[in-house]
Amino acid sequence: MKQLAALNGKTCSCGKVHSFTGKILCGSGVLRQLPDCVAEFDAKRVFLLSDKNTYACAGKEVCKLLRKAGFQVVDFCLDADAPEPDEYSSGAALMHYDSACDLVVAVGSGVINDIGKLISATAKAPYIIVATAPSMDGYASATSSMTRSGLKISLNTKSADVIIGDTDILKDAPLHMLKSGLGDMLAKYVSICEWRIAHLITGEYYCEEIAGLIRGAVKQCVDNATALLKREPGAVQAVFEGLIIGGVAMHYAGLSRPASGVEHYISHILDMRSVAFSTPVDLHGIQCAVGTLESVRLYEKLIKLTPNREKATAYAAAFDYTAWAKQLEAFLGKGAKAMIALEEKEKKYDITAHGKRLNTITENWQKILEIIKEELPTAATLEQLLRQMDMPCALEDLGVSSEHRPTIFKATKDIRDKYVLSRLAWDLGVLKELLT
Repeated sequence: MKQLAALNGKTCSCGKVHSFTGKILCGSGVLRQLPDCVAEFDAKRVFLLSDKNTYACAGKEVCKLLRKAGFQVVDFCLDADAPEPDEYSSGAALMHYDSACDLVVAVGSGVINDIGKLISATAKAPYIIVATAPSMDGYASATSSMTRSGLKISLNTKSADVIIGDTDILKDAPLHMLKSGLGDMLAKYVSICEWRIAHLITGEYYCEEIAGLIRGAVKQCVDNATALLKREPGAVQAVFEGLIIGGVAMHYAGLSRPASGVEHYISHILDMRSVAFSTPVDLHGIQCAVGTLESVRLYEKLIKLTPNREKATAYAAAFDYTAWAKQLEAFLGKGAKAMIALEEKEKKYDITAHGKRLNTITENWQKILEIIKEELPTAATLEQLLRQMDMPCALEDLGVSSEHRPTIFKATKDIRDKYVLSRLAWDLGVLKELLT
C-alpha cells in the first residue's frame, strides 16, 4: 500500500496533514498474524462478532486461533441469515457485548464491519476487522453506514486499528460479492467527478492528491476485472486494496466525497424503499455499479444542454417543496421524515442561495464540462465492462419498476447535504430533460 504511505503523516498540497494509523495486512495466510495483532494491544478478553455465514467461512478459525494463543473469547453470532445494519442488529450485538472485553474483532464484510465499528466506538475498545469478502470500501473508513428509522445514514464511529484481508479467504467469497467490490470501485468515477464539480460550485474542500489515489485504485481494479471472475488471487487482492484505498481516502479527507456521490445515493434510495415496502434490493456495490452507469448516462445528456438562466430561475421559483415533501413520504415511507427535517437546516431550495449557485454554474460551465469529460468513462465503455462481468446494467435489472426511476433520481438530492448531479440538474432546471 505504498500509495497511502506516500501521503500519510505529511503536509499535503491541499494544506492538510492526512493521517491513518491503522495497520493493513493483505495477502495469502495473513490471518495467522491475528494473535500477534491482538497481543500488541495487551488485550486479554476479545469480543468476537460474526454472522452465520462469516462464522462458517472464517469466524470459527479466528476463534480457534485466539483461544489457542491464550485469549479469552466472547463469541457472538448474529442469528439472521442476512442481518441488516439497523437498530435491531446493532442493539442485539451491543446487548451481548461483555464489558470485561478489551478488544473487538469482527469477522465479515459490510454489515458486520459497520456494526463492529459501532461497538468498538461505543466501548472505546481497539477494533480489528477480518475481512471475508472484497465487497465494499468501508473497511478503513471511520463511519458506519446504517439504517436508522428507515433512513440510510453515516454514523461517525471509528476506523479499524487493524484490517486483515487474507486472500485465501477473500477469493472464496461468493462471486456476487467479488463483483460487488468492483461495483463499489467503479462508483469512484462519479464521486471524484462530483467532488471536483462541488468544489467549483460551492467552494467545498477538495484534494487532488487524494483524488489521484482513487483514480489509480480504480484503474487497478478495472485492469484486473476479468481475472476477478476467475478468482485469481492477484485480482482479488487488487480489488481489496482498491477498496481499502477508498476507505483511507475518506479518512484522509475527513468526508465521504472521495468514494461516493449520486450513484451511492441511488443505492441508498433503493435500500430505504426496501425497508419501507420490501421492494427488491441487492448488494450495495452491485447497486452502486448500476447507479454509476445510470449517472454516467445522465451526465452524457447533461453535457449536451446549454444553461438557460431564465429557465432555471423560473423553475426554482415555481418549485413546490411542500408537494415534493409529500411525494417523498409516499415514496420512501418514514425514512423521508429525516430527509425533510434535514432540508429545514440545509435550505438548498432557497431562491437566494439558488441564484448564487446559478451564477457560479453559468460562469464556469466550460470548466464543468471539462471535468465531466476528464473524469467519466463513456456509458458505452462502462456498460461493456458490466456486461463482460455479467452484472446488471439498469435499475430494471435490479427489479425496479421503470416508472419509479425518475423519482429515485430526484430523491437523491435530498438524502444528504452533498452537492451531486441531481442538485446540479435542479439548479439548472433540467431534471425533466435528463429523465425523459
